[in-house]
Amino acid sequence: MKNVQKYQPFPPINLPDRQWPSRTLTKAPLWCSVDLRDGNQALEIPMNLEQKLKFFSHLVDLGFKTIEIGFPAASDTEFEFTRHLIDNKLIPQDVTIQVLTQSRQHIIERTFEALRGVGKAVVHLYNSTSTLQREVVFRMDQAQCKELAVFGARLVRDIAEQDTYGSEFTFEYSPESFTGTELDFAVEICDAVCDVWQPTPEHRAIINLPATVEMSTPNIYADQVEYFCRNTRYRDRIWVSLHTHNDRGTAVAATELALLAGADRVEGTLFGNGERTGNSDILTLGMNLFSQGIDPELDFSNINEIIDIYEESTRMAVPQRHPYAGKLVYTAFSGSHQDAINKGLAVMKKGKEHWAVPYLPIDPLDVGRSYDPIIRINSQSGKGGVAYILEQHFGYQLPKPVQQAFSTIVTRVSDQRQSDLTPGDLHDLFLDTYVNRKQPLDLVSYREEMLDDKTVQMSAQILVNGLEMAISGSGNGLLDAFCHALQAHLKGQFEITDYHEHALERGTGSQAITYVIIQNGGNKTYVGAGISSSVSRSSLRAILSAVNQIPGIVS
Repeated sequence: MKNVQKYQPFPPINLPDRQWPSRTLTKAPLWCSVDLRDGNQALEIPMNLEQKLKFFSHLVDLGFKTIEIGFPAASDTEFEFTRHLIDNKLIPQDVTIQVLTQSRQHIIERTFEALRGVGKAVVHLYNSTSTLQREVVFRMDQAQCKELAVFGARLVRDIAEQDTYGSEFTFEYSPESFTGTELDFAVEICDAVCDVWQPTPEHRAIINLPATVEMSTPNIYADQVEYFCRNTRYRDRIWVSLHTHNDRGTAVAATELALLAGADRVEGTLFGNGERTGNSDILTLGMNLFSQGIDPELDFSNINEIIDIYEESTRMAVPQRHPYAGKLVYTAFSGSHQDAINKGLAVMKKGKEHWAVPYLPIDPLDVGRSYDPIIRINSQSGKGGVAYILEQHFGYQLPKPVQQAFSTIVTRVSDQRQSDLTPGDLHDLFLDTYVNRKQPLDLVSYREEMLDDKTVQMSAQILVNGLEMAISGSGNGLLDAFCHALQAHLKGQFEITDYHEHALERGTGSQAITYVIIQNGGNKTYVGAGISSSVSRSSLRAILSAVNQIPGIVS
């Protein structure tokens, strides 16, 4: 690829005794949704007041206890939304709102105006600390950058101390672009802020370490976070928070590794909405924990509702392959996948304690999905998937030879249509192929009589190309007698090589389905099926359906 020389690798972190690779996640982090700030500012059309209120209410219902609602000093809309929540007492007592402010005096003062009378709030202070931002954007050295952060920290502290409404404030500081900041300086500036705020184990500050632009592989971010946790003087008095972006497509992985590295808290958005390629996806993070038997402490059990509200509010669509939420993530088209899923679900029905179904990391029912779309049939599907659909929707238990024969037909039809087949399509195709084959032969009526313990005499009225004919024969059972009777009037010979039957429904009024496979003199096999409330009649119909497929069988 051209111009690769323009880029250079991100330097590794010197942390030879890193501990995070040997750790495992055992509990959910503290969560903070930033959908109404980071997510909203990234929309082509930002949410209006009504949409933001609905989204806020939904985030509360999902279980978020901290919700960043905006940047009140950035616009009148953001300011008024903050006031609307406070003035109308729309913030539950166990929920803390979070607001963002730059380290500038008039912005901090305006932020506290917006928070007047709030019950609980996180005031999130930030300034950019990265080498690139300092040199190119702000033209500051480290000392000036640190002075700006400390100035903002003092002002936030002083204004909060003057509050007369009994509000409970928590302070948060972000060295914006932490991943592009010298690590020793990141520790130094965050500790300087904490020197001002003087957090305690009982009333901690939040130090947020943003991957404002994702610049490296996730393991390097984890090294950076572990370095910070091991070197800050305030580790037991702060919540270390993560805020990853997805420029390299690994925000979720970076967050998970950084939690292993010692972080306590995660900021992110539903479905990863955010600037450029987005933020870390809290839904994926939470469901990843759930799949490991860890309670995410967020309720994603009605994923369809979450999708509906998200898409309505943001005017964005959840991708079909989005983890856990995508329309197709619990759907298999591949034949081998379908067969494995079918067998796995059968084992689960026997009462297995832990979920273990191939290709399905979680039970779709746990997020409000159903089993109906798990297997969809197209030209890539196999006999297992076809059998699963017909059993789940229509009660058919296809024998393996029938599965094999029918799946070949399904593949051909799907190829011709250039589309997948719905359960209804599949059922119609099965009936047309094996059950409703009534030409040239069709059954009108029959009678049977036991001549002795082993011999049955039967007579039947059949239609041959629309003309009624009487036939009769004897054999060691009804089917054997019927075959003898037929062959006396047909041009070829055949024999039954496989036979299966079962009830389609329970109860006295249930129907039976019979599957037969016959073989003619040329060793070619034909499949037939018959359905009736009488097992005998369904069997005779199945034989006729199979015989009807033999070329030239009738003169």
